[in-house]
Amino acid sequence: MLRRAWGFLLPTLAGQEYDSDRHFDELFRKLNRHGRGMVDIKELQKGLESMGIPLGQDKVIEQPVTNGKRKLLTLGTFIQYLRDNEKTMKMTFKSLDKNNDGVIDASEIIYAFKLIGINIPKKEADKILASMDIDGSMTVDWTEWRKYFLLEPVKTVEEVLHYWNRFTGIDMGDRWSFHKLVDEERKSGMLWRYLIAGGIAGTCARTCTAPLDRLKILMQAHSLDTKNMNIISRLIEMVKEGGIISLWRGNGATVLKIAPETAVKVWSYEQYKKLLTEEGQKIGTFERFISGSMAGATAQTFIYPMEVVKTRLAVGKTGQYSGIYDCAKKILKYEGFGAFYKGYVPNLLGIIPYAGIDLAVYELLKSYWLDNFAKDSVNPGVTVLLGCGALSSTCGQLASYPLALVRTRMQAQAMVEGSPQLNMVGLFQRIISKEGIPGLYRGITPNFMKVLPAVGISYVVYENMKQTLGVNQK
Repeated sequence: MLRRAWGFLLPTLAGQEYDSDRHFDELFRKLNRHGRGMVDIKELQKGLESMGIPLGQDKVIEQPVTNGKRKLLTLGTFIQYLRDNEKTMKMTFKSLDKNNDGVIDASEIIYAFKLIGINIPKKEADKILASMDIDGSMTVDWTEWRKYFLLEPVKTVEEVLHYWNRFTGIDMGDRWSFHKLVDEERKSGMLWRYLIAGGIAGTCARTCTAPLDRLKILMQAHSLDTKNMNIISRLIEMVKEGGIISLWRGNGATVLKIAPETAVKVWSYEQYKKLLTEEGQKIGTFERFISGSMAGATAQTFIYPMEVVKTRLAVGKTGQYSGIYDCAKKILKYEGFGAFYKGYVPNLLGIIPYAGIDLAVYELLKSYWLDNFAKDSVNPGVTVLLGCGALSSTCGQLASYPLALVRTRMQAQAMVEGSPQLNMVGLFQRIISKEGIPGLYRGITPNFMKVLPAVGISYVVYENMKQTLGVNQK
């Protein structure tokens, strides 16, 4: 769509010099449908979007003319922006064109990614080229490059690579969103906005799926009492015991830990990167994976007491605790500080297999799509990416779920009067001997049921919050 739009708007004649100002003027006049000599910013955005060229308000408008509440753009401002951007594009193009032959090929794209510590296969470099290539040569010359990036203010090679990562779905070696935030968005001063958007999205998703989460915890903690009950009957029992509001019992602790968990994860990720790489060295995929896993473990260590409180609240009866503070106070009073870290070991052990399998399956599914379904574009689209994310998360949960169940049982076993206080190995043996292997997956059905709605809600809220906070997509 982008190439077709520019082919119509900015035609070039073979063997003739490209007259930038004349074509910029033609583009402006096509968008200036009311003939006022000025284009309303929103009108400009809609016009470009209808041509398949998304444009945020912060892209062109340096000094718009203000008329009441409307922001207007003059022809002079528009042309000056495009001139400046064309100069920047020329320098970026020359930086990527290592052999100075006037075109960018797959080997030069692969080399550019390699310089920032990311290895991509030739098939993905070819897909990038295909998204820009107009004449079918599987190379990109200056004319094709200019048409593709004219309204995209990418000023450096790194920004071009980041653009391809975010807006084409190309495999950049890892998928953890907070890694990309730390590595990229922090530099643009937008990190706090992304974190707020992510925090609100996480809060909404977890709150909407909290009844299923509480049901999962109850089935994990009291598996023998619930193995003959279906999901609907168990939810009805929960409502009878404590009313509709009881379905969200423990959700307050879940929401409360989102902000500190994210903050610690981001901060510790930066520290581990520094430890694993020498100064000035680009971080590779393996270092990213290790840094991310260790950051996750560090964050879990910091907020783990809240996990225990959440489990106790979810498993507790109506009136047993008046709230988060009351629950924490009673745990400390009757069981000591060590109770806040019951189940910590299986929780820690579950981080690596979950993260590793989740990442590996996601990249496998995305690569399969690129190999079999990608044609003119390497962008899988929201639906495909959400599907890949949900399926990869499901596979990760299958691998780590027994550890999660044992963790929950260790957190809650002190609440069962007369129950032996078993360690991780003892609990595994007890579950297998009394319930068999299926006992290790008790409660996994409601856990799976919440994956798709949680992913969907997170995505919708996150995108809307980015718009509200002024974080525009390119």
